Amino acid sequence: MNLLFVLMMMAITVGAYAFSRFLNKRYPSPWVNVVFLSTALIIAVFWISGITVSQYQEAKTILTYLLGPATVALAIPLYRSREILRKNILPVVGGIVVGTTVNIVTTVLVAEWLGLDKLIVTSLVPKSVTVPIAVSVSGILSGDPTLTSVFVIATGIIGSFLTPVLLNLFKVTNPLVRGLAYGTTAHGQGTASALAEGTLQGSMSGVAMGIAAIYMSVAAPFLVHNLLSL
Repeated sequence: MNLLFVLMMMAITVGAYAFSRFLNKRYPSPWVNVVFLSTALIIAVFWISGITVSQYQEAKTILTYLLGPATVALAIPLYRSREILRKNILPVVGGIVVGTTVNIVTTVLVAEWLGLDKLIVTSLVPKSVTVPIAVSVSGILSGDPTLTSVFVIATGIIGSFLTPVLLNLFKVTNPLVRGLAYGTTAHGQGTASALAEGTLQGSMSGVAMGIAAIYMSVAAPFLVHNLLSL
């Protein structure tokens, strides 16, 4: 593909994010969510210009590759907040474990109550962890990895939008707690929104994202098997 076109696609993506971040800083509100707004802007540009997903593929591959270094870079704010994490390690881990467990149980029970097919239920369970872990867990549960990927992306967008709304509604102001909520419910996309709020929120969201993914991979098969057997 033409190098200039690939660079243009990357510039559109970065520009949409930068513009969304600017608006979020100027008008700090959950309604001006960085992840949600930048995604909507990119979709709008593609729809108006007629650019297809396949044309965007090469730029997406490069940007996806950069997720690796970006994830590793989360260690920097985490290192700076290490004392806060050390002092609160038990409630942090406990909160993530409880939150992830409730997530799994409610997902299965609500999906079954709605009469959804077992394939959809098992594909939906790992929706709140990052895609590589979610796809692996989905395979263990005999779910559909493609469906799981879609559910993970949708959860990230919706979660990064609704999490600050609900936290503000219930007057949760502690940055550590807010970061944990982002990472446990909306994985990487939530962490991006948490970083927009502050360094501590972002580092705690990164911790929550990692621990939730590990716990999900261990607990989900056991919990889902027992819940579906009821």
